[in-house]
Order: sequence, then structure tokens, then C-alpha cells
Amino acid sequence: MKVTEILLIIINFSGSLAVFLFAMKLMSEGLQKAAGSRMRAVLGKMTGRPLNGILTGMGVTAAIQSSSATTVMVVSFVNAGLLSLGGAVAVIMGANIGTTVTAWIITLLGLGEGSGYFNLPLIIAAASLVFMFTKRDKMRSVGQTIIGLALLLVGMSLLQSAMPDLEKYPSLLRGIASLSGYGFWSVLLFVLVGALLTCLVQASAATMAITLLMLHNGWIGLDVAVALVMGENIGTTVTANLAAMVAGTAGKRAARAHLVFNVIGVTLTLILFRPILSVVQAVFPDDAPMALSLFHTMFNLMNVSVQSWFIPQIVWIVTRMVPEKKAEEDNDDHRLTYISGGPVDTAELNIQSAKREIMLFSKQVLRMYAMLPELRKVRNEKEMDAVVARIERYEQLTDRMDMELTKYLVAIGGGSISGHGSERISSMLRISDNLESIGDSIFQIALTRKNKYNDAVHFSESQNANLAEMSALVENALLVMDANLVDYDHVDIEAANAAEHEVNACRDRLRTAHLEALKSGQYGYEVGIAYSSLYAQYEKLADFVINVSEAAAGENHHDSEAEKA
Repeated sequence: MKVTEILLIIINFSGSLAVFLFAMKLMSEGLQKAAGSRMRAVLGKMTGRPLNGILTGMGVTAAIQSSSATTVMVVSFVNAGLLSLGGAVAVIMGANIGTTVTAWIITLLGLGEGSGYFNLPLIIAAASLVFMFTKRDKMRSVGQTIIGLALLLVGMSLLQSAMPDLEKYPSLLRGIASLSGYGFWSVLLFVLVGALLTCLVQASAATMAITLLMLHNGWIGLDVAVALVMGENIGTTVTANLAAMVAGTAGKRAARAHLVFNVIGVTLTLILFRPILSVVQAVFPDDAPMALSLFHTMFNLMNVSVQSWFIPQIVWIVTRMVPEKKAEEDNDDHRLTYISGGPVDTAELNIQSAKREIMLFSKQVLRMYAMLPELRKVRNEKEMDAVVARIERYEQLTDRMDMELTKYLVAIGGGSISGHGSERISSMLRISDNLESIGDSIFQIALTRKNKYNDAVHFSESQNANLAEMSALVENALLVMDANLVDYDHVDIEAANAAEHEVNACRDRLRTAHLEALKSGQYGYEVGIAYSSLYAQYEKLADFVINVSEAAAGENHHDSEAEKA
């Protein structure tokens, strides 16, 4: 074989594979945009029963045509505390069954006689025109899915034509045949090859398509193809484990569970390799690709049937594989843990993780606000400095969380996402920005308190009582805000507005009384400046608080009461 011939084969094959992968991405993204919100809701409300988890994973993966998307989403949900580790294992098991749908699509539509370049793909593509020019996002997403399926079949046709005729290259055919001549060791070898190939391509559907084509063209026998498929099931776990690299302990355990499940499944199947092979050959004696697709389904069904009884044991194994990290004495150095890697590839399905991270952001702000009363109880300068320093660390934390959340949300928005998802991301960006501003305001209040202490400025009992009342009203507003971040579709904007109104009314009362006190000389200039600065800062903080609820509700009015005054 000449070098130019080899290069031509590689170029043609690579281009065909690129079309196939793009088609898979297009189809998966279309399905995600059409059903993304529903899929998030299904996983978010899933119960702890293993059967429910298996059926959910199977249904979600079959619907979005991406087991990698499902497993990455599961890692994120476990990391977010939305799924227990046992529930995640069940979903992953179901995802392995759901992913077998892709093999049947390729076998039934991509390898048939009627799947040529000018018939079935173009008929399917023509059907997408019904949906592509509608104004409804979901209908356009359905159209994208259909055109993705058409391109998938085109990619399969191109892959078929790019496959060289091995009869012209007998030495290469003999080389492949020789690798198949070592009995059980050949099976193990091709399991390893399948795993490595899937790791490199990062798409089990693509490696499955290549395997089916090699089998269809007679390059390899059914036993070798079966070994490759088993390896592909191990290789596909790499995506979730890469995503879990930046996840917390729970997320890493969920990703390891995917690996453990498939490794155990392959091990069990290798023990019964010949009997299983005989069964699929008996069902489809004259159709090797159909037999391989049947094996793929049987492999996952049998593994789920057996291993679903041992979910607690799988959880035990992965818990020891990924031990709990020792808790830090001070949890102030928290970083994003509810968001795992790979946000762009599963953009529509990762919004839930960002939402959960924002809920944590809100809790951190509440913890930060709860430190302010400590400043009124300090007995010396050392204690004052310690409390202010801790609040400052939290302020730096809010800066970092806002920066990382913004980066993550922008990455999601830069992917293929529905109109509703885009609006939700815009709301989250505004929420994150205002939560960071709340952190800044809390720190400014702390600095004002510190300056007052250093300057030996003392408030009267009535002034302290007034500021305590203002602080309590702002705390109530923060609690309402925190509750509104649980479900953006049911934001209690009336309660948020009522809390904001109470803060503004208190500010107006204090300001009026303050001006009268200055006129009558009840306290001096320095006391007055510190006092008015504090209640004004509390009111400004409340402005950012109402902005959060408004953003969660999707409202567009941004003016605070201070701006209206």
C-alpha cells in the first residue's frame, strides 16, 4: 500500500467521522433543547427506588441520545445533593440501556440498502422543514433533531464509502486475522482496543458505528466486534470521570460508579462469553450487525438485572475508592462544588447545577450577614479585627464565586441552548452579580463599624435600637430572597416587595428623626455621620436583595427605592 493511498484513506475516513460526530452533536443538542427542562425536572424529582432510577436513566438517555450527557448530568446532580449516590448508580445503569438505542438506529437505518445518500437521509431532512421555520423554540429544536438524524445517516454512508476494500490489501487483512487467532487473549486485546478507541474519540456512538461497519464489511468477526463493544462500554466512562475531576467527593464517587459498573459487567460477560455469543448468533445467524446490536442490548440488560441488586455494594466500593476529605477547621475557603466540568457539551442540562450553586451562594451571604451582630459585642480591638477579617474573607469568597459562576454561565450561554434556557441564564447572571454586591455591602457595614470603634464613637440606646430594627428588617428581606431562589417559577415577589418596603419605610423614619436630632443638637457631627452612614448602607444592601428576587422572577424593573427617592 502506497503512502498516498494510506493518507487518502485516513483523510476520507476522518472527514466522514467528522460528519458523523457533528450529526450526533446536532441531534443530541436538538433533543436537549426540546426536552432539557423536562429532563432536569425528572431527575430533580426522582425518588430513591432503584427501578425508578433505572427507568429514568434509560428514558433520559434514549430521549437525548447521549449517555455521556446523562452521566455528566448525574455527576453534577450528585455533587449538588439532588441525587443520592445510590440513586445515581441506578440512573447510570439505566443510561447504559438507553444508549443501546443508537446502535439500533445505525443498524436499522444506517446499514440498510435503502439508506443511500439520495433517499432516506434526504426524505428525513425534508421532514425537518415543517419545524425549522416556526417561531416556537421547541419546534425548531425538533427540526434540528430531525436534520441531525438525516446527517447521521449521511455520515454513515460516507463512512461506508471511506472504508477501504481489504480484498485489495490482503496483507492488512491477514494482520487483523492474526490478531484474532489467540483465542481468549484476542478477546481481551480487543476489549482494550475498544476502550482506548472510545477514550480517544470521546463518543461511544462513533466507535460503535465504526465497529458495525467493520463487521458489516467483513473486516472482523462477531467475536472481535463483541469484544470491541465491551471495551467501548468501559471507554465511555472517561467522559464522566473527566467531568468529575473538578467535582466534589460525591461527584467523583458517581463517576467512579459508572466505571465500576461497566468493568464488573465486562468481567461477568467475559466469563459467559461463548454462551452469550452463541445466543446472538442463533437469533441472527445471517445478519452479523443485527447480532451485534442484540448483544449490545443484552449485555447492558443482563448487567443491570444482576448489578441492580448490589447497588449498596457498588456504593461501598466507590466510597472506598474516593474517601471523604478531612473537613477544614474553617469552611471559609469554600469553592464551587456543585458545578462539574463539561458545561458546554450539555448546556441545556447543566442549568440546574448553576441554580444549585447560586443557592449555596445565597447561603454564604446569609452566613456573612449573621457575623455583623458580633461587631457590636466585641470587647477589644483584637476581637474587632478578627471579626472584620473573617467578614473580609467571605467578601473575597463572594467575589470568587461571582467570577466563577459568571464564567460558567457564559460558557453555557455560548453553547446551543433554547430561548427559555438563555433567559434563565441571563437571570442567573444578574442574581450572581447582586449577590456579590450584597457581600460588598456587608463588608462596607463592617468597615464602618470598625471605624466607629476605632474613633471611639458611641451610639445612644435609641440609635442602637433603631439600627437593630433596620438590621432585622434587612435580615428578613434576605431570608425571603433565599427562599425565592429555590424555584424560579414560583417566586413570591409580593413578599420580597413587602420586605423591601418595610426597609425603605424604616430608612425614611430614621432619616427624618436623624435630621431633627441634628437640629436640636442631641448628638455631635461624628456620631451623626456614622449613624446615617450605617442605616443608609443597610438600605442599599436591601436594594440588591430585591434585585435578586426580581431577577429570579424574570422581572425587568431594576430601579431601587433609593433611585426613586
